[in-house]
Amino acid sequence: MANPNFDFRHLTAEERVQLAEDLWDSLSELPEPTSLTGAQAEELDRRVEEYRRDGDPGTPWVEALDEIERSRS
Repeated sequence: MANPNFDFRHLTAEERVQLAEDLWDSLSELPEPTSLTGAQAEELDRRVEEYRRDGDPGTPWVEALDEIERSRS
């Protein structure tokens, strides 16, 4: 697959996030399923196993976002 070099520096942060969301959403329009590489599948398996051992679900996204916003001000 070609690796085009796009320059996104002219976009605002909000525009970049919107672009990422649009790109992600466009994957559902693909006629064929997207499959994982072996390395990606192994990494997902590793993360699930780590989560099951730890059992800590982490921080709810609203709290994490609040913390990020507080740290930026």
